[in-house]
Amino acid sequence: MSLSDSQAPLPSHIEVAVIGGGPAGLMAAEVLSRAGHEVHLFDAMPSVGRKFLLAGKGGMNLTHAEPLPDFISRYAKASAVLQPLLETCGPQQVREWVTGLGIETFIGSSQRVFPTDMKAAPLLRAWLHRLRHPGGGGAPVTFHMRQRWQGWSEDGTGGLRFQGPQGEQSVGARATVLAMGGASWSRLGSNGAWLPTLQADGWSTAGLRPSNCGFEVRGSGLYGDAPGWSTHFSERFAGQPFKSVALHFTDSLGQRFERKGEFVATAVGLEGSLVYAASALLREEIQRNGQATLFLDLLPDRSPAFVAEQCAHPRGSRSLSSHLKSRLGLEGVKMGLLHELVDKASFQKPAVLAALIKASPVTLVRTRPIDEAISTAGGVAFEGLDERLMSTQRPGVFCAGEMLDWEGPTGGYLLTACLATGRRAGEGAARYLAR
Repeated sequence: MSLSDSQAPLPSHIEVAVIGGGPAGLMAAEVLSRAGHEVHLFDAMPSVGRKFLLAGKGGMNLTHAEPLPDFISRYAKASAVLQPLLETCGPQQVREWVTGLGIETFIGSSQRVFPTDMKAAPLLRAWLHRLRHPGGGGAPVTFHMRQRWQGWSEDGTGGLRFQGPQGEQSVGARATVLAMGGASWSRLGSNGAWLPTLQADGWSTAGLRPSNCGFEVRGSGLYGDAPGWSTHFSERFAGQPFKSVALHFTDSLGQRFERKGEFVATAVGLEGSLVYAASALLREEIQRNGQATLFLDLLPDRSPAFVAEQCAHPRGSRSLSSHLKSRLGLEGVKMGLLHELVDKASFQKPAVLAALIKASPVTLVRTRPIDEAISTAGGVAFEGLDERLMSTQRPGVFCAGEMLDWEGPTGGYLLTACLATGRRAGEGAARYLAR
């Protein structure tokens, strides 16, 4: 994709600056471009949409087709503040927008929405083409790559400082949209370096934390002090999926999570969709109490009475592993987990074994590093923004995307909220300029 020459000097004065070339920034740029405003988009990387493209490698999950009230509820603490944005740019509007780019969509069996070809690259190419050639009275967007934002000029002019191939340059803008992402997958451009700058400028912020992330378990055999599984479990089962299990967790505040799904054992803990769905509650519990203990039902489709009966059934000359595989279908990583939890003597007690199969305790002691997370929580507080997402601290500056203090699960919720906040910030900037 051909973007502007990164070696060219930046313009000294522009109408609108959008800083960040992810979905939120691109959507803000599109809204402003359609309104006829001269938009200049700046990004620290050589090309835009890098995290967007990587997220689409396994199938580009655009949004989710569940009823809108249920969809909005997935954002938990941020549901109320995001509701008016999602009511105008929710799952249906996202599908219509994608169709307008010439990309058809379909709803999968899980109610997740995908492009028909499952790919992110054709969508991004079509989007960038429309930004460069908007038609209908829109103004083309100018892209400036390899330009990392350094904050505002200290000379009182409010100029935007950028560090790029030509060194540091300052650009004056009538309105600015900040959409620089969170702090996960920093190799793709979002490293959270903007947070200290905004804090020093007096913005209301919350520290960035991993969201939709993996966790490390406590100790060898779950009873030691150092994090990680036993060497045997780690070497044999790291990367193996726990399929058709249920995760149950109640935190110290009484908040409950119960869901059936899948996740993966790692060398030191757990990760994957089912764990990600509970990650916010687990992370906050660890922060409060230093650890969080969840319970896994390894056979959620079997009753406790049935499991107890099969565990107690005479096994004759068969080994216990063969017996459990034959009677209950237990093998592989699930059996490995049971061996992590109890010693050999306890493993021979049918009542103990049956109880563990239906409620295997796993204690988590920390999240994996934020750079490994799918997304981040924290960032710019909504309390410091007006309904247009404009900063009350610095009028004319708007904020969108993962920079804002919200989090949502995987499954299309992250992208939809980024697009919705990008649209609201773009609309707010357009109204600000019109005023």
